[in-house]
Amino acid sequence: MLRKQVLEEVESLMNTYCNECFLKKQLKKDYGKRYAHQFCINNCTVGEQIKVCGEKLLSQK
Repeated sequence: MLRKQVLEEVESLMNTYCNECFLKKQLKKDYGKRYAHQFCINNCTVGEQIKVCGEKLLSQK
């Protein structure tokens, strides 16, 4: 059951913050898709929260 809750949390975070993120769109336009994706993973606070959720999923096994 915890897995489903974590996945819902990730989906909620992405729908709320990531889908229409101006910064991601601008970085993608200026530097490319790879740079924007790396920024989201390493520097964005929402990306950090998503990483924490991923670690919760990995620790369940």
